[in-house]
Amino acid sequence: MFLSNRPKALGLVTCEGDVQLNYYSESCPRAEEIVQEEVQKLYQKHGNTAVSWVRNLFHDCMVESCDASLMLDSVNGTISEKTSVRSFGMRNFKYINTIKDALERECPMTVSCADVVALSARDAIVLLGGPYITMRTGRRDSRESYINEVEELIPNHNDTIPFVLSRFQSIGIDTESTVALLGAHSVGRVHCANLVHRLYPTTDPSIDPEYAEYLKGRCPNQNPNPKDVEYARNDRVTPMVLDNMYYKNLLSHKGLLLVDQGLVSDPSTVPFVELMASNNTYFHRRFSDAVLLLSENNPLTGDKGEIRKDCRFINRE
Repeated sequence: MFLSNRPKALGLVTCEGDVQLNYYSESCPRAEEIVQEEVQKLYQKHGNTAVSWVRNLFHDCMVESCDASLMLDSVNGTISEKTSVRSFGMRNFKYINTIKDALERECPMTVSCADVVALSARDAIVLLGGPYITMRTGRRDSRESYINEVEELIPNHNDTIPFVLSRFQSIGIDTESTVALLGAHSVGRVHCANLVHRLYPTTDPSIDPEYAEYLKGRCPNQNPNPKDVEYARNDRVTPMVLDNMYYKNLLSHKGLLLVDQGLVSDPSTVPFVELMASNNTYFHRRFSDAVLLLSENNPLTGDKGEIRKDCRFINRE
């Protein structure tokens, strides 16, 4: 859906051996069906997994390549990207391996962890009420972690909008697509550790006063323990639906993170916020295009990388 005339991401190569539709049609015909089945089963048991899968795609693809480098554990000299401060609050990584195990039983050493990350995000978006996105597959897995690049390449929650835009533009994602991708903040939650700087010692004047009081009720401690379960939902109205309520909240000065509310104060982004707030179909269309761009950032294909047996570890030679 929504694939016509979409721009190409920087680093996206259009040659034989690149990612393609139905890549596993011969080598593992049920691959995408198996991913979908596993995603649905896990979602029924643990609803918050859907948000995790969407976030996985962002954190994996923003750093060098969509290559499942994020999934690597710290072992044998490898330092996991999951240990970065940018990965604070991320969880449910183990369920990527649950999906991978099901694929290994059907088609050993065939489907990459990178494609599992991409396809699980695609199916999670649907479960969250978002659009179905027709994704290409054929990515291969990185043999290394990019821990030293994570903080440079993944924007922080309190970065300025020009800086955030520059990070996305570096991988070929323009301003409108960046605004659409941030719409993923329509679902999930944020730990109080990432919010209190907007509440204490004085309240950020860009926050609606009533909303600020609600947030103080959720985060009464000025110095929350990152290990404690203290958080606020990204969207109080439709907290587990990927919709344009996120943009409506921004226009009402109810953006949860500083980077969210910044979209309204920046003249280059506020027109897109207004468009997406007024039309959910338009938001879904732009979100689909943006996710596709992100999911095809500089993929490893051909003889690059490998197909991991276990997403947590590089294959043994």
